[in-house]
Amino acid sequence: GKGLLAAFVATFPTMTVLTFALIYSKAGQAATVDYARGLLFMTPPWIIYVLCLIMLLPRLGFLKSLIVGVLTYMILAGLVSIVIRHLK
Repeated sequence: GKGLLAAFVATFPTMTVLTFALIYSKAGQAATVDYARGLLFMTPPWIIYVLCLIMLLPRLGFLKSLIVGVLTYMILAGLVSIVIRHLK
């Protein structure tokens, strides 16, 4: 019920719409597409971060599960960045 509505509001793409518009107006199409690709590449680490919270919150409590989730995100995002740099 309310959790789904809150999740919808939280994930509504307001910030990405503004960011797309700003990047496009300042740097053009290629930079906007590059940013959009970056968002897609960083989506799996973000999903795993959210899964960490879902799975660890009942066991570890809020703060510890949040720390583990954020650290996991940072590690995975770093690995994604390294892989992408090597593929270019």
